[in-house]
Amino acid sequence: MTNEILGFFLVISGYIIGLGAVTVIDTLGFLGRKSSYWTETTIRTHKVTKPLIWLGIFLILIGSYFYKNLNPTLIYFYFLLILNGLFLSFYVSPILLEREKRGKEKELLPKNLQLKIVISFIFSFIGWWGSLILFTKSSLSL
Repeated sequence: MTNEILGFFLVISGYIIGLGAVTVIDTLGFLGRKSSYWTETTIRTHKVTKPLIWLGIFLILIGSYFYKNLNPTLIYFYFLLILNGLFLSFYVSPILLEREKRGKEKELLPKNLQLKIVISFIFSFIGWWGSLILFTKSSLSL
């Protein structure tokens, strides 16, 4: 039973850390769509939220290993979170860092990049909130 408690704690900790960071960066990104101030703030903030999001995902995955009462569908949600995180970390983030390096962090992002980020936001929202709801439902079914 100790592993179950540890697993549950790690999963919940992962959601708190990861979803908290996601909420911050998504809110700033929404504000940055039409504001150079918030665009710059988002670019600077993502350097902090990105590792926190990955930490959250890591804790959820480790906790899931110990917490055996998981709905198997959660694997698909976690896979979605990882794929979305890879896209943001290895496609979007380098673009943002390069814009900052060139002194263009205050300029609004191009519409095509904004569209890709909005689509990523939708996947992020579904992945984080959907998996949290499913995790909560399966945990309360004990």
